[in-house]
Amino acid sequence: MHQYTTATVDAAAALLRGGGVLAYPTEAVYGLGCDPHHRAAFDRLFALKGRPATQGVLLIAADFDQIAPYIDLAAVPAAVLADVRTSWPGPHTWIFPRSERVPEWVAGAHAGIALRVTAHAPAAALCRAFGAPLVSTSANPHGEPPARDVATLERYFGDRLDGALEAALGGQERPTTIRDALSGAIIRA
Repeated sequence: MHQYTTATVDAAAALLRGGGVLAYPTEAVYGLGCDPHHRAAFDRLFALKGRPATQGVLLIAADFDQIAPYIDLAAVPAAVLADVRTSWPGPHTWIFPRSERVPEWVAGAHAGIALRVTAHAPAAALCRAFGAPLVSTSANPHGEPPARDVATLERYFGDRLDGALEAALGGQERPTTIRDALSGAIIRA
């Protein structure tokens, strides 16, 4: 597993562009990421986790412009979008009606797409270097607690990951709350 730092984030982004699967720090836990449009990388990520394909994943981005193409903006009232945008960047994940740009495999069996514009500097830097949103799902085998450090990543995945961006977590105790943007309903507390 290649180790990257914030000084080598461009190399980590290149690994992602080449179809790699990378662990990276988020607000509360390490996440596993890949290019959402690279089906083989996505399938490999799900195999690493042992996660059912019907479960979707969220996309994490550095800014709203990166995720706007994934939202069916015509289906979202302007006031709702304005409210959501006041929470970003930040540790808030919102489910939106998805646009045609969202690959079916990313959404799983869900009609919407979960999105977050992160304020966590290492994750945002990775998204900026990659130039687009990334898949973000907790770095753990399905049913195990999410990894909070590189030692746990190595215990869980050994050399099966292509790399890890080693940096501090964002200080949150729990993964972000997920809410439905249209209804405000809490999907994950």
